[in-house]
Amino acid sequence: MKVAFLTAPEGVEQAELTDPWQAVEKADGTPALVCPKPGKVQAFRHLDKADTFPVDAVVADTSAADYDALVLPGGVANPDFLRMDGKAVAFVRAFFEQGKPVAAICHAPWTLVEADVVRGRTLTSWPSLRTDITNAGGIWVDEQVKVCTGGPNTLITSRKPADLPAFCGAFLEEFKKA
Repeated sequence: MKVAFLTAPEGVEQAELTDPWQAVEKADGTPALVCPKPGKVQAFRHLDKADTFPVDAVVADTSAADYDALVLPGGVANPDFLRMDGKAVAFVRAFFEQGKPVAAICHAPWTLVEADVVRGRTLTSWPSLRTDITNAGGIWVDEQVKVCTGGPNTLITSRKPADLPAFCGAFLEEFKKA
């Protein structure tokens, strides 16, 4: 199982990148860090700089066809940057078009809203995204983890870093089915 982790060059919440990454590795999967720019990704712990991580692939040089699934970590700045990058948005949309599972946590559903893939889907997120998701045609719920199979693919979402154990368990289970 090859899993793309799409992040911006900076602003990703470190735990929302590293915990799912380690879960994929423990499940004998191959995670790959995909970013709009080459080099390194600067992670954050809330508003403080944390570690950096090497980029494995640049969005413009790869495609959803190269992966079995997609994880979108959160952080406030991360999805806000990604939603302004047309190639990153198209990369996300392609996973839905190809029927591949997608997992998103915290603020990451902003990128899903921009990709216009939440219409008719039930998902959760950080509470401040509720209005955006609803306005984009999605159904927002306040749950630790939500698995939505009512669409072209399976969508797994969670609210916050405290939900990471449930999030990782749910997306691994769904990714194995794909």
